[in-house]
Amino acid sequence: MASRSSSHQLILVVVALALVAGLFVLPKGIVKPKEGKGEMSQQAARTANRDNGAAAPSTTSVDGAAPAGATAEQPHMTMAPEQRKEIGALLAKYTAERDPVAKLRVAADLAAKYRAVERFDSAGYYYEQLAIARPGEQTWKRAADSYFEAFSFAATEERQKMLAAKTRELYDKVLKNNPENLDAKTNLGMAYMASDNPVQGVTLLREVLVADPRNENALYNLGLLSIQSNQFDKAVERFRELTKVNPENINGQFYLGVALAKTEAKAEAKAAFLKAKSLSSDPALLASVDEQLALLK
Repeated sequence: MASRSSSHQLILVVVALALVAGLFVLPKGIVKPKEGKGEMSQQAARTANRDNGAAAPSTTSVDGAAPAGATAEQPHMTMAPEQRKEIGALLAKYTAERDPVAKLRVAADLAAKYRAVERFDSAGYYYEQLAIARPGEQTWKRAADSYFEAFSFAATEERQKMLAAKTRELYDKVLKNNPENLDAKTNLGMAYMASDNPVQGVTLLREVLVADPRNENALYNLGLLSIQSNQFDKAVERFRELTKVNPENINGQFYLGVALAKTEAKAEAKAAFLKAKSLSSDPALLASVDEQLALLK
C-alpha cells in the first residue's frame, strides 16, 4: 500500500478507518458455490462491458445503465465524457476485431484506459485476457493486482466476496509461476480475509514476514487486522516495527497512533499522529489526524 499514489492511498485509509470503526467487518459468510470460476469470469465480462464503459462496475446492476460520474461503489472516481467516448470506441473495436493478435492489442489499450479511470475490475478482466493468451508471472500478477485494487474499494460484503474470489484465483496463478513473489502472497493473504478461511490469510501474511521481516505491506496488513480484532498491543507492535522500517510510511504512523490511543498511551499516540500529519499535505488525511487528536484530549 505504501507504494500507491497519495490520493489512492488516502482512499484506502478511509476504508481502513471504517474497519476500525466497525463499519467494515471481515465477511462471516461462505462464498456461495455458484460463484465459481466460470460465473466469476462471466460476471467480470459483464461488468467490464456494461454501458460501454460509462458506469462503474457493480454487482448490483451489471447490465443496466448508471450515472457516468461517481457512484456509491466508487464515490472517489469520475469519468470525463471524452474518456467514456474513448473507452466506448475501444469496446466496439474489441467486439468487432477478429484477428487474435490485434484483439489482444485492443485489450491492452482497454485495460490501461480502465485502470487510468480506476475501473479496476474492468481493467482486471482485460489484463486477464492478455494473461490467458500469454501466461506468466507478470501477466497474471497485473490482472490479479487490478482485481485486488477493486477488492480494496468494495463497499459491500457481497462485492468483497466476489472480487476476493477472483483475486485469489489469479494470485494462485502468480504463485504457481513464482512461489517467492511476496507481494502476491501478501495480497492473496488479504483476499483470504473475505473467505470462509481467514486463518489461511493470516498464515500467508506471517509466512511473508518469515521470509522478509521488514516487509512493509505484511506488517501494515497484520497491524490493521490486529486493530480489527481488538488486539491493540499486537497492533502497536506491528506498526512500531513498520515505522522503524520506514519512518515516512504515513499510514503506518497514523495507525500506530490509533493503536497507541486504544492502549491509553496518549502522549505517544499524539506524537505518531503529528508525525503522520507532517508527512502529508492532503486535506483528507489532515482532517482525519485532527479528529483523532481531538479524541485524545
